[in-house]
Amino acid sequence: MEQYKDFILEQVKQLLAIDSPSGFADRAAEHLMEVYRGMGYEPVRTNKGGVLVNLGGKEPDAILTASHVDTLGAITAEIKDNGRLRISPIGSISANTVETENCRIYTRFGKIYEGTCQLVNASTHVNGKIDQTLRNYQNVEIVLDEDVHSREDVKKLGIDNGDFVCFDPVTRVTQSGYIKSRFLDDKLSAAILVGYAKYLKDTGKVPKRRVYQYFTVFEEIGHGASASIPQDVTEAISVDMGCVGEGIACTEKEVSICAKDSGGPYNYALTTELIKTAKDNEIPYAVDVYPYYSSDVEATLKSGCDIRHGLIGPGVYASHGYERSHVDGMMNTFRLLCAYLDAR
Repeated sequence: MEQYKDFILEQVKQLLAIDSPSGFADRAAEHLMEVYRGMGYEPVRTNKGGVLVNLGGKEPDAILTASHVDTLGAITAEIKDNGRLRISPIGSISANTVETENCRIYTRFGKIYEGTCQLVNASTHVNGKIDQTLRNYQNVEIVLDEDVHSREDVKKLGIDNGDFVCFDPVTRVTQSGYIKSRFLDDKLSAAILVGYAKYLKDTGKVPKRRVYQYFTVFEEIGHGASASIPQDVTEAISVDMGCVGEGIACTEKEVSICAKDSGGPYNYALTTELIKTAKDNEIPYAVDVYPYYSSDVEATLKSGCDIRHGLIGPGVYASHGYERSHVDGMMNTFRLLCAYLDAR
């Protein structure tokens, strides 16, 4: 299994290098289409923009594994009189975490500009109340790295309301194996799914049950896997980030198996089977309850699909901020996914 570590890490880096907030994920989806075609699969784009891949299988009692490649981000809500941009968040991204962050602004007609998200009146030597200022989307703004001083100056660049603002992921992989970046949720697990697809091709294995992979593009706003579920799917597993923090058992080096999140308990029998698979294969894992969380497969359930549902993923600290995981957690998730699907 270790031979897949470098491959998965490279897939993570490639995905993180593609800006893809919810509603603006076409480039990430097309990247996956090319990767899967290159491996000999026949991926399909859904009407919503996701990517669905049939990995094969001997029996039609199918399993769907889902990860999302959409991320948090923002959209231009107002061009101010002074040439700064007011933004509206996409997903639950806190203004505290994007202050001072570099970003890119994509116009609808092909231009890309750089800027920085700053507090309004951000100079400490000028503003004596910086520490007391509440960080919210009324008090932060995008400062464009262009010579603009008015709304008219900005409009001349082709920037308008509705243009997407994408924050720099700032990706780092340390010598000690830690992976640091924005948007490991959920591009780290998406890369793990790509690794599993390569594993099947390399080994020539054919799963007993048909296996689908579904890369969704609207998870961060709640309806990612609510459509395009193949009719023969009876079981769906979100491969997303595992939580790390106070009151949570999982670490960044383990695979997290979620028993319950904000949407309620996951399927008891499926969760038990995942735990047993981890135990039997001596895979470091933790079972946890996530207090503020919702997954793709819960959107699938709410859409009316009759399925068993589960949730696993590598432990990720500082979720929806500058996130951190570890290659051990990545590989333990990969190992659990392989062991569970191989045994079906």
